[in-house]
Amino acid sequence: MAGIHYKYLILGGGVAAGYAAREFAKLGLSSGKLAIISKEGVAPYERPALSKAYLFPQGAARLPGFHVCVGSGGERLLPEWYSEKGIDLILSTEIVKAELSEKTLTSAAGATYTFDNLVIATGSSVIRLTDFGVEGANANNILYLREIDDADKLVEVIQSKKNGKAVIVGGGYIGLELGAALKLNDLEVTMVYPEPWCMPRLFTAGIAAFYEGYYANKGIKIIKGTVAVGFNSDANGDVTAVKLKDGRVLDADIVVVGVGGRPLTTLFKGQVDEEKGGIKTDGFFKTSVPNVYAVGDVATFPLKLYNELRRVEHVDHSRKSAEHAVKAIKAAEEGTNIEEYDYLPYFYSRAFDLSWQFYGDNVGDTILFGDSDPSSAKPKFGSYWIKDGKVFGAFLEGGTPEENKAIAKVAKLQPPVADVDQLKNEGLSFATKLE
Repeated sequence: MAGIHYKYLILGGGVAAGYAAREFAKLGLSSGKLAIISKEGVAPYERPALSKAYLFPQGAARLPGFHVCVGSGGERLLPEWYSEKGIDLILSTEIVKAELSEKTLTSAAGATYTFDNLVIATGSSVIRLTDFGVEGANANNILYLREIDDADKLVEVIQSKKNGKAVIVGGGYIGLELGAALKLNDLEVTMVYPEPWCMPRLFTAGIAAFYEGYYANKGIKIIKGTVAVGFNSDANGDVTAVKLKDGRVLDADIVVVGVGGRPLTTLFKGQVDEEKGGIKTDGFFKTSVPNVYAVGDVATFPLKLYNELRRVEHVDHSRKSAEHAVKAIKAAEEGTNIEEYDYLPYFYSRAFDLSWQFYGDNVGDTILFGDSDPSSAKPKFGSYWIKDGKVFGAFLEGGTPEENKAIAKVAKLQPPVADVDQLKNEGLSFATKLE
């Protein structure tokens, strides 16, 4: 049976897919030439909303409110937008086989799709405790958060376990954001993670001390230096307790696990070059296979600013890499040139009344400046990372839009630092006065 053919095919229905579709439409697209194939049952949406506003006890976000591209201040692409643009949304469809040399994808239902150009935007899947054979990890109410179905399940359990006990396993993005969200829902929250402090891949001990103190002041209990090794459940299969490696047992009505993700590259094993856990691309997101591009979480790309290959898991890069790949596809068709992707790493988070942003690279020595007292009414503090006598990274909690732009500029320009003590004294003003 002949497959359905598309000039352009986007595999994956997350943030990157939506931004790529908008870019295709912007650059000129004939009806019926583009399709998005997604395992999820809804049009692309802004995934960060799931760990933030979706779980608010009042004024919670719901679709269609956060379809892409509202997360970056753009037009909201409702399902009908795709129809109007002649873009096929092929939803609730799992691709189980990819033959890149044959330019063919096959679904679980046996449907085949062929393409001239493919954009791989498969993103990541969550790492599950059942993957490691953790005892009792398949009990009810042990939850993960990646897709909207996960968020719906979490909302349902939160409502059924009012004033109950929640244990968060993991101290990264998901752990911190969900710890705050569950506390706002009047649950008794305990966070457990093995590292000496939260968000260890980015935070210094000094930065982390503020957030841990702030969370403690909100009534969240934090247990560091140990891991969950098992779970108890009742006769209904509902989780009742978390067993820790240090011997402690925590009562639990809800467990939320946030211990990282894995890029979804399995379909393409042996067909594309890989590096650093992702699909290797050039500065235009072209893979080693002609007319096949990879964007977002799955792409390992040249990070021009630091002259190295890197894989970045963040919504900002998902948006920008998708747009850049589409520009590159269209430029190749037209025989024109575009600049290589030149990305400044950017991460951010919001929880409770807090909001931080980070730009650049967290390498070298650090200095902490400002008011990082977790009991302050309006804390505002930051950090610089200094390597080879230059500022490589900048972090700011509680900044204004203008101040956040200033620290982004510092990370991009990498100004020299003559005196580290002076930099500490200047703090934020070092960034805001930079010409």
